[in-house]
Amino acid sequence: MMDTKEDNESRVITSTETQLRDSVSARTGTLWTAVTHIITGVIGAGVLSLAWATAELGWIAGPAAIFAFAGVTLLSAFLLADCYRYPDPDNGPLRLNSYAQAVKVYLGKKNELVCGVVVYINLMGFCIAYTIVTATCIRAIMKSNCYHRKGHNATCSYGDNNNNFMVLFGLVQIFMSQIPNFHDMLWLSIVAAIMSLTYSFTGIGLALGKIIEKRKIEGSVKGSPAENRGAKVCLVFQALGNIAFSYPFSIILLEIQDTLRSPPAEKITMKKASTVAVFIQTFFFLCCGCLGYAAFGDSTPGNLLTGFGFYEPFWLVDFANACIVLHLVGGCQVYSQPIFAAMERWLSEKYPQNKFISRFYVLKLPMLRGETVRLNPMRLCMRTVYVVITTGVAVMFPYFNEVLGVLGAIGFWPLAVYFPVEMCIMQKKIQSWTRPWLLLRGFSFVCLFVCLLSLVGSIYGLVGAKLG
Repeated sequence: MMDTKEDNESRVITSTETQLRDSVSARTGTLWTAVTHIITGVIGAGVLSLAWATAELGWIAGPAAIFAFAGVTLLSAFLLADCYRYPDPDNGPLRLNSYAQAVKVYLGKKNELVCGVVVYINLMGFCIAYTIVTATCIRAIMKSNCYHRKGHNATCSYGDNNNNFMVLFGLVQIFMSQIPNFHDMLWLSIVAAIMSLTYSFTGIGLALGKIIEKRKIEGSVKGSPAENRGAKVCLVFQALGNIAFSYPFSIILLEIQDTLRSPPAEKITMKKASTVAVFIQTFFFLCCGCLGYAAFGDSTPGNLLTGFGFYEPFWLVDFANACIVLHLVGGCQVYSQPIFAAMERWLSEKYPQNKFISRFYVLKLPMLRGETVRLNPMRLCMRTVYVVITTGVAVMFPYFNEVLGVLGAIGFWPLAVYFPVEMCIMQKKIQSWTRPWLLLRGFSFVCLFVCLLSLVGSIYGLVGAKLG
């Protein structure tokens, strides 16, 4: 006798509810904690490249692309927020507290495997990009002080690369990675969010000051010129990849939603938080992109605050770069925690009796009377190895705009468009060839086409940078 669809749904709930139902004992998150987590994750490395991306696209296509990606990101967030509870988005008994789990429940095991590969590559990619940016910012602080002391024409190279600074950031991340999970990270997210707003405002202020000083708005409709048409096309596609990298937070949305208290329903709070966060994102992205391009025109640097378009006031440039470093310390952990959680959950289920995995040791902190810290050998080793790998890849490919373009092109379509659209079709039981089905599939196809073009342009730029 064949199983009915209701029987299959019941079996899914029965087999997974012990893992997914109320996986967090106390959910206390609010609208503003969710906004803080989102801003911590997204207003980071990407915002620094937007002036360059706008310069490549020009005055019309640049702002239009930012608005377009904002709309796609918000639609994706709304679709995903409805998928948090299963099978009913309002009262479903299962809480799907990770992106991969949601794909597995709605679309099956095979899709989960594909999704898992893309998600974890993308999460690691964010950490690699943040390592590159942090090293660049540390070096920029040292160069800024050197230029202030010796003059703007001085040779202040501090080595030919940022490897030492990347290793330093990696050591800090080894320490920060021992934070147990998302629910112990609110303080870190608050600090990181404040830092992100601070350096964004600083970059906007410096660019605006440059425009006032020049009394002229630089730039053109066509954007910055290139050696030939082929090179220009690749730079345009790479710029789209940089914008795509900056926006989406779909891979951490369900983890953030899992911290929210109810009532009201988690999806309602998450949609409000996503709307607020995307509005804040778009405001800063437009300001940084457009004002940066208006200030520097065709000479717009790839990284607004480290390309040395700004020399003075040197202390403000130093302060902005220090804020970036502090923010990315937290932002890197926001994107690392889902990987840590998945790996540790798998190991705990596979080897439940292994003392190396399950035992915790309590250590007293000698400098803080009465304070202790709980360490787990498996967590310490696994998280350290992860940080070493991401730092090593960053050292091998320290190319800011090219790396951001590749990561944005790889991750945007599958994570922000394809899987949310497919889960929406399954959840709402949308029939094939109906108007909603055609609109969703058409939307997905257009985004896929744009991302493929971005990937080609970004890989071309990355290979050229590595071999050049």
